[in-house]
Amino acid sequence: MVFAGTPAFAVPTLLMLTNHDSVDVVAVYTQPDRTAGRGQKLRVGEVKATAVAHNLTLEQPLDWRDERVVARFARYAPDLFIVAAYGLILPASTLAVSRYGTLNVHASVLPRWRGAAPIQRAIMAGDHESGVTIMQVIPALDAGPVLGTATCPIAESDTAGSLSSKLAELGARTLCEVLAELDKALASAAPQAAVGVTYAAKLTSSDRALDWRESALVLERKIRALNPEPLAVTEVVGLPVNIRTAIAMQALTLKPPGTILAWTKDGIDIATTDGILRLLELQPAGKRVMAVRDFINGYRQPAPAQ
Repeated sequence: MVFAGTPAFAVPTLLMLTNHDSVDVVAVYTQPDRTAGRGQKLRVGEVKATAVAHNLTLEQPLDWRDERVVARFARYAPDLFIVAAYGLILPASTLAVSRYGTLNVHASVLPRWRGAAPIQRAIMAGDHESGVTIMQVIPALDAGPVLGTATCPIAESDTAGSLSSKLAELGARTLCEVLAELDKALASAAPQAAVGVTYAAKLTSSDRALDWRESALVLERKIRALNPEPLAVTEVVGLPVNIRTAIAMQALTLKPPGTILAWTKDGIDIATTDGILRLLELQPAGKRVMAVRDFINGYRQPAPAQ
């Protein structure tokens, strides 16, 4: 078997395969190391770190359009190719190399939330349930036949980080169940429903900005969906800040959206078009994430709206 994945979401699946009695992981594909942070240091992905720790053969191609990359993959001649949050587009010729094809561990119950950011989009939309899908990979985006699914409730306190951790473990377990009866699962793979298709577009910088004309509940969901990264962003007393945690309060206010209503150690309350959003943890530009009480100790207190 060959495995491809990059972030922490893919690690439980790789560990399951590595420890599986009937599986020999002959190579692990992951994205090239990227620079990150203010120092632009190379950041090693979680899958790479796991592969190195288990002495697995590692491949980090820049681009699968390079014929040499495709030829090298073909030489591994895997029975099965497993993909989980890899993040690079695979050519159609690669998908058919493996005897059993290519399977993907996707973080939603398809056909809802096809695409790059299913976890974040589910939280933003206020979904009460998420899950995982094991599907065959075809050239069309996340549209392949389904071999197995499992569901998971989305708690009101879930962030993208916490939900991703739950779905990562669920995905590994569900794939393990599929592998136990792979021939049967492949034979009974079901086409995805034609109705209920939604797309989870990749996050952009515009997704991060808080619009106080939205409701407090919608803004709270956005903040949870962008935690732990890239974090929602706004201005507080003229300072650009990232927002890590906040809670929506269904209180009535007649003040214009964006007005600071209260400035205390318990939180910074800001008016929205429907309800009040209380900021609890934030990160000024170039600073660490801090509780509101630490923030207000270091910055001038505004006069609350009357």
